[in-house]
Amino acid sequence: MDLFDFKPEFQQYLEDHTTPEDDILSELRRFTFLKVTHPRMISGAIQGKFLEIFSKMLQPEKILEIGTFTAYSAICLARGLKSGGKLISIEINDELIDNAKVFIRKARLQNSIEVIHGDALELLPQINEEFDIIFIDGEKEQYTDYYKLCLPRLKKGGILIADNVLWDGKVYNINFKNDHTTQAINSFNKFVQNDTEVENLILPLRDGLMVVRKL
Repeated sequence: MDLFDFKPEFQQYLEDHTTPEDDILSELRRFTFLKVTHPRMISGAIQGKFLEIFSKMLQPEKILEIGTFTAYSAICLARGLKSGGKLISIEINDELIDNAKVFIRKARLQNSIEVIHGDALELLPQINEEFDIIFIDGEKEQYTDYYKLCLPRLKKGGILIADNVLWDGKVYNINFKNDHTTQAINSFNKFVQNDTEVENLILPLRDGLMVVRKL
C-alpha cells in the first residue's frame, strides 16, 4: 500500500526518474498482480530500487528476510551481496514459495537466496548466525516479536528495515486507534523508539520503512 494517494502523474514522475526495473522484476511484478492475492504487498519498483541500492552500499555478507511473498524484495536485496554472500528468506505461506523460486532462478540468484518455509517466530531461535541486513515484512501483528528475536542476530552496526510502519497513515489517525493491526504497528514503532541499543528513522517511502541501526 502507498502512504499517500498520489496523483498518477506524480507517481509517473517518480518512476520516470528512477532506474527502471529490469525484465525479470517487471515480469515478476506483472505475475504478482495477475496471479497472487493482495498483490500490493509487493515492494515494487521504487522501494525495490531503494533496497537494492541500500544493499549495494553496504555490500552485506548475510541478509535475513521475514516474508518472501513473491521474492521481489529478496531479489533486490540479494543483488547487493558480496561474492559468496547469502540471503535467507522465511515465508509462512507454502503456496507462494514455488513461484518465488521460479523468479529467483530467472534472476540467477538461486545460489544466493535460500527460501525457508515456516513460521519465523519458530524458526528464528534455530538460526545461530549474525546478519548485516534484516528486512521485516511478515505478519504485522508480530513485528515486535520478530524484532526481539532479530536484534540479537543483527551485527553491531548492522541495519534492520521494517516495512509498512505507517500503515496507510492509520498509525497517526485517531479513527483507527482501536484497530488491532494499527495498534500492533504503533506498539512496534514505540518499542523501537525506546530501544537504547539502536538509532532509528522512519522513512516515508510508500507505506513507511523503519530503518534501524544497531549501536
